[in-house]
Amino acid sequence: MERDSRIFVAGHRGLAGSAICRRLAAAGYSNLILRDRWQLDLREARAVADFFAAEQPEYVFLAAAKVGGILANSSRPAEFIHDNLAIQTNTIEAARRHGVKKFLFLGSSCIYPKFAPQPIREDSLLSGPLEPTNEWYAVAKIAGIKMAQAYRAQYGFRAISLMPTNLYGPQDNFDLATSHVLPALIRKFHAAKMAGDPEVVIWGTGSPRREFLHVDDLADAALHLMLHYDDPEIINVGTGEDITIRELAELVASIVGFQGGLRFDPSKPDGTPRKLLDVTRLHSLGWRARIPLRQGIAETYQWFQSHALESVVK
Repeated sequence: MERDSRIFVAGHRGLAGSAICRRLAAAGYSNLILRDRWQLDLREARAVADFFAAEQPEYVFLAAAKVGGILANSSRPAEFIHDNLAIQTNTIEAARRHGVKKFLFLGSSCIYPKFAPQPIREDSLLSGPLEPTNEWYAVAKIAGIKMAQAYRAQYGFRAISLMPTNLYGPQDNFDLATSHVLPALIRKFHAAKMAGDPEVVIWGTGSPRREFLHVDDLADAALHLMLHYDDPEIINVGTGEDITIRELAELVASIVGFQGGLRFDPSKPDGTPRKLLDVTRLHSLGWRARIPLRQGIAETYQWFQSHALESVVK
């Protein structure tokens, strides 16, 4: 991938896509092809085919997806499976037809079984039942993985599939109806601090363990793997470390400066008990995460205050 290669970053305004754009620009890649959702709806096959025919991208980072937390996945399952299947199918097929040299598919750690052995190795895929609260999204992502592998097997299409752990950072979604746990906690604790509330209620028991990766680390890994990895097997991208939701909440409260109490609501779902990725293969390729969790959350909170506060806190 040369510095002037034509590179399409799908989903460039999202959490992962915006970070990939920042990383590519910092590395000197100057010929990025970007489209807003209103300019190119990846769910529409004809529009995607016409775009690839006109723009002829040489490399593709597919970071576009319909994403959300437990509440969004549980309440809108049809949208999660339909939209993600359409986005993936249309983009992979158009890329193959129009001679894309290499394609990066961004999956998710939710593809793995709910009770997979920890830390989760790549070969755990399809070895057991999924977590019910996000199975629709997970099934779509598994289909994307298998489509990438099938296209490599039948057409020689060079597609790689990355499975990142839970992401956070600038451009995150802080809407409590659709956000993941970390940005939701940032928003809740900030609002409680400003209102002087005595406590914050948090979904679940606080006992599940989760791994968190700053999105700028994910972007760095994506570029590294686009340049140095070319196998059909999926590859995990994470830190290799996890934390309980209770510990995470206490950490976020400390960073935000909330002085009140924490109350956990066990009537709400916990989700998967533990989700820690085995990153042995990633480390063997010479890449490791660099941004510590406390530093990353502090930077994300600063971004929230500067960029997202007015739009999400009325």
